[in-house]
Amino acid sequence: MRLTTRSVRQAVVAISAAVALGTVMAPPVVAESAQDTLGAAASQTGRYFGAAVAAHKLSEPAYVSILDREFNMVTAENEMKMDATEPNQGQFTFGNADRIVNHALSRGMRVRGHTLAWHSQQPGWMQGMEGPGLRQAMLNHVTQVAAHFRGRIHSWDVVNEAFEDGGSGARRNSNLQRTGNDWIEAAFRAARAADPGAKLCYNDYNIDDWSHAKTQAVYRMVQDFRSRGVPIDCVGLQSHFFGVNVPANYQTTISSFAALGVEVQITELDVGGSGWQQADNYRRVTQACLNVPRCTGITVWGIRDSDSWRASQTPLLFDGQGNKKEAYYSVLNTLNGG
Repeated sequence: MRLTTRSVRQAVVAISAAVALGTVMAPPVVAESAQDTLGAAASQTGRYFGAAVAAHKLSEPAYVSILDREFNMVTAENEMKMDATEPNQGQFTFGNADRIVNHALSRGMRVRGHTLAWHSQQPGWMQGMEGPGLRQAMLNHVTQVAAHFRGRIHSWDVVNEAFEDGGSGARRNSNLQRTGNDWIEAAFRAARAADPGAKLCYNDYNIDDWSHAKTQAVYRMVQDFRSRGVPIDCVGLQSHFFGVNVPANYQTTISSFAALGVEVQITELDVGGSGWQQADNYRRVTQACLNVPRCTGITVWGIRDSDSWRASQTPLLFDGQGNKKEAYYSVLNTLNGG
C-alpha cells in the first residue's frame, strides 16, 4: 500500500493517542522512503546493523532466513576466539570461522573479527604461560589469525576486556597484563602489520556510563594511543543492558570517544526486558548512535531470544519463534528517522 503524507500523519496521531492511553501499539508507521529491514535502514545513514552468529546455527533455515534478510554485518560469537582458532600451540584451525565469513561475504555482508587477544577463552596450553613466552605466543596468535583473514574483515576487536570492573580504573590482572603494561599496544601494532586494511578496535563491557572509572580509564588509554600513533581506529561498547539501565549519559560516552578521532561501534547489544519498555531502551541506544556521526554501526548479540546467552531475559529483537518484537519495530523506525 502506498502511503500519502496525509495518511502517515493520521497514523502518527493515532499511534500517539494509543501511547497516551497505554494501549497496545501496532508496528509503527514510517515514511514512504523508509527501508523495511534493519540493515537497509542503517545503510541509508551510512551505518551497519549486524548480529552475532554461531556457525552451527547456519544449518537452521529459520535462523539463516532472518540473518540474510535483516543484517549487513556479522560477528562470530566464539569461532574466532583464541581457544577456537589455536587449540594447540602453533596449530591453527579456521573451519567454523571460515564458514561464517564465507556465508557473510557471499551474501554481501561484512564481518567484524572477534577477538584476537583476551584473558578469557584462552586455549589450555596458553592459560599456564607467563612472561616473554606468553608475550611471543600472543603476538604470533594475533599475527597468524589476522593474516589468515586479511582483506576480509571490516573491523577487528584486537583486545577484549582488559580493564577491571569497579571504581579503580585499573587494568585487569591477567596473564597477558603480567607480560608488561604495553601488551595492548603491542597487540594493536601486530594486528596492523598483519591486516592493514581492517579497522582496529578496543572492545569492553561496562564502559557505557561516562562517569564510571572504567570508562575514563579506557578513554585515557585511547587518548594516549592516538597521541603516540598507536594504530587504533575504533572503540567497541558492548552495551549489555539488564533492563532499564541505559545510562542517561550514554550519548556523551559515544561522543567523547568519537572526539578522539576514533569510530565508536556498539558491538554486543542486548537489552533485558519486554514490551515497550524494552523497545524504548533499544530506541535510546539507536538514537544515541545516530546522533554521533562517528558511531558507525550496531551489532546485537544474537538473533532470536532463544539464541541469546541471556535467553531467560528475552533480550533480543526477535522472539524464540523468530517473530519481530516491539523492540524490533522501535529500532527500525528510529533508523528510518521516525
